[in-house]
Amino acid sequence: MSGNRQAHARQATQLRQRIHAGREAIKRQIGFFARQFGEVPSEWKADDTRVTFADFAISEQVAMCLRRDFPEDDFCSEESGPMDEDQILEAPFAWVLDPIDGTNNYALGFPACAISLALLYEGLPVYGFLYEHMTGSILEGGAAHGLFRERKRLDRHVLAAEAQAMLGLHFPMPAKQLRLLEPLLSRYRVRCLGSGALTMAQVATGYLSGAIDFRVKVWDLAAAYALCGASEVRIQFTEASPFPLKRFNPQMEFSPYYAGTEAFIAEIESCFNES
Repeated sequence: MSGNRQAHARQATQLRQRIHAGREAIKRQIGFFARQFGEVPSEWKADDTRVTFADFAISEQVAMCLRRDFPEDDFCSEESGPMDEDQILEAPFAWVLDPIDGTNNYALGFPACAISLALLYEGLPVYGFLYEHMTGSILEGGAAHGLFRERKRLDRHVLAAEAQAMLGLHFPMPAKQLRLLEPLLSRYRVRCLGSGALTMAQVATGYLSGAIDFRVKVWDLAAAYALCGASEVRIQFTEASPFPLKRFNPQMEFSPYYAGTEAFIAEIESCFNES
């Protein structure tokens, strides 16, 4: 076997090992996630977002599992590390975790919430896991692997063909952007889930024709980004793409994007170009 083939085989084995470990790390948190749902006390962070004890507990437990098996990997979580320091990512593999995406929903007992975990290679999301509390299932996949729910392959094209034209949005939204999007609001049914990860993931499955989010951060979208790659969904960032991810900071900037089918992307860009 040539050197290149050996390196490729080694990388494939390393990826398979991490996919299995990531899935198991998420599965171990489902019981705790369910017990705390709608019951856990919460407080507010400086950026006016809600946080709970469960966020920190899940972050700690997932980190412990993954660092035990892969101590050489970088690990990033919204709820870990000093808030004012950049974490420079130098390892080939990195993990990006949002222990509870949709924390406000979670604390209030509304089931549109999730655990979001992404595996990155050289800064790019190659596989994502999303535990969806509203379905009680794990959605997972990546560009070279396909899209799965509870290990059963999903066909986005079949799902999308059966769906009505629906658009995922996140509010509050700057007035300028809202005015630009007015033509879409007369054509699309709008869904506002309160979870950035779930919104992008529903574009991957085909439930949503597209999504637009101006207030999402890298931990909200890293896993769903990989899921969209499995479905050949196009993602366009309106500012610099966060990928390849080279640094991580819990206070890092937003990564506004729009995503969807090519037809949806064309509609969005038509709205923006008319400005």
